[in-house]
This record gives sequence, structure tokens and C-alpha cells, in this order.
Amino acid sequence: MTTTTTPGSGSPAAPDTHTAEARGRVLPFPITGQEIVLIAVIAVLWVVLALATPAFLTGSSIVPLFVATAPVALIGVGMTVVIITGGIDVSVGSIVMVCAVVVAKQLVDSGLSLLPAVLLSVAVGGVLGLVNGVLIAYGRVHAIIITFGTANLFRFLGLQLFGGTTVNGIPDTLDVFGRGDAGRTLGVPHSFLVMLVIAALAWYYLRHTAGGRHLYAIGGDANAARLAGVKVQRRVLLAYVLTGLVTGLAACFVIAQGTATLAPNVGDGMELAAIAAVVIGGTSIMGGRGSVLGTVLGALLVQTVTSGVTQLNWPSQLASLFIGIFILIAVGADLLRQRARRTT
Repeated sequence: MTTTTTPGSGSPAAPDTHTAEARGRVLPFPITGQEIVLIAVIAVLWVVLALATPAFLTGSSIVPLFVATAPVALIGVGMTVVIITGGIDVSVGSIVMVCAVVVAKQLVDSGLSLLPAVLLSVAVGGVLGLVNGVLIAYGRVHAIIITFGTANLFRFLGLQLFGGTTVNGIPDTLDVFGRGDAGRTLGVPHSFLVMLVIAALAWYYLRHTAGGRHLYAIGGDANAARLAGVKVQRRVLLAYVLTGLVTGLAACFVIAQGTATLAPNVGDGMELAAIAAVVIGGTSIMGGRGSVLGTVLGALLVQTVTSGVTQLNWPSQLASLFIGIFILIAVGADLLRQRARRTT
């Protein structure tokens, strides 16, 4: 006899001796209505932009779009897991900054090769995520307070590492994740492919494993999840460590996007872009419901809007306006869904 938990509901389902049938009832359809809407909106935007500026659908435009989407979507994958548990992490921009400056300095000073550079960045991100996780899981303080505090601490650390100047002469070690020919295969950027693989693994974990269902249960009702035997503190800790790890990898993508110079403003605003992608993708900011696929689509929509505004030579502030409208629509749709569930 097995007991399962409905993803997004936060409550255990009734025991059933027919495991296969139970799984069939527990798992929702692989793609939600909001994700279908996002796909349609992105498709319409691409058609409109292609008609308005024919250069939009060329490789010189699409490749940079995918390269820009990759780090935001990757951080968004970790943010999705965190928000599903009912938390949030506003320190990811500062984590990108610390990881990027550490790796950039090692690339310049020690001639670090590709794999050690990536592992170093991921390790630094994991340690900073661990700091967040320990304070949130065991400190019993809301995540936004803790991560707002650590965001400032991490930023201070990053500025000290920069030493008031830029990092210059960065070699092309990470170009495999960049925009040039070395950064793509058959026209598809490697960073985007890596992001898709990690997103697919996260999607499978959340949807098909007990650990993933536990995360939804924690976001739905942490006390009920604890009474049901879920190791709440351990799961929350792991969620923030995961976010730190993928943010460390995203920092490598960010370095590869730029030039041979890294400025102290690296990572600025990435937390807002990631949260926007998650919310637009349909993850409930209240926790207990969310989708990695929706987050990837949300990140692609955000970058499409940004790229479109630039290519149309419109004022850059319009990108923020349009993204804000999408966020409000997504939040409104989530509130309506919650109200509908309460009344049924």
C-alpha cells in the first residue's frame, strides 16, 4: 500500500493498492493551460517581431536571445523549487556576482581550464546557497528577510573581491557557453542546451519522485507535511543549496556572454528577472504549486520582450512596462485559481 501526494496540492492522497492507477490520478497533465497560453503568446510575439523587423528570425538575433535566456531560466529553475516550498531567494544576483568575480580572477591569475572553472563557480554558489538554506531552514525567519540580508552581505563580499576595479584580460576559456561559433552546435547555443537538460531533470524530479512531491507538500502546508513525516528542514535546505548550485553555473554563462572585462555590476537585476520568469510561468508565489516548464517559457518570454523592444528601437523602459503587465496578469490568474479552489 502506498501513500502519494498531489503535486501542487500540498496534501497526501488517499492510499491505493493499485499504484499505477493511483499515479495516473495523482499526476496532472504534463502541460498546463497557462503554459499553453505562454507558448501561444511567444509564438504570436515572434510572428509580430518577424514582420516588424525581418532580422529577428535570423541566427544573429535568435542565438543571442537564447544565450541571454539561458542564465535567467537556469536561475529560475532553482527559484521555482524554492518558491514551491513557500520561500524566495532575492540573493541570487549577488551570488552571480561573487561566483563570477571568483572565477574571472582565477581564469586571469591561474589560467584555470574549463571544467575546474565551472566546478569552482558551482561550488561557490553551492556554499552561498547553503548559507541561505541553513539560516532559513533552522533560523525560523522568513526567507525574504534572510535572503535580503545575505544579498547585501554577498554583494559586499563581491565588491571586496573586485577591489574597486574591473577584472580585465579574461581569457576565452568559457566561450563554449558564449555567443560565438565556439558556443553553439548546429546553431543552438550550448548554454541553452545545458539549461534545457537541467530543467528537464528538475521537471522529472518534481513530477515523478517522492522528494519532489514533498516540496509541493511543504509549500502547501509545512506543518501538515511535517506531521506526515516529511523532513521539512532538510528539504528546504536542499532547495536553497540547489538554487546556489545552478546560480553558480549561470555565472559561467554570464561571464561567457560578456567581453574580456568583468565589471562590479555583474548580476544586477538577475533576481528580478528570474522571479519574473517564475511568476509569469505560473508558479504560485504563495507556494505549493509550480512548473519548471512554465519558468523556462516565462524566461523566454521576458527575453523576447527585451530583445523585441531593442530591435524596434523603442525606449528600453517599455520592456519593464510590458514585463510588469505580464507579471500582474499571471498573479491575477493565480489569485482567481486560488479563489476558485476555495469555493469548490
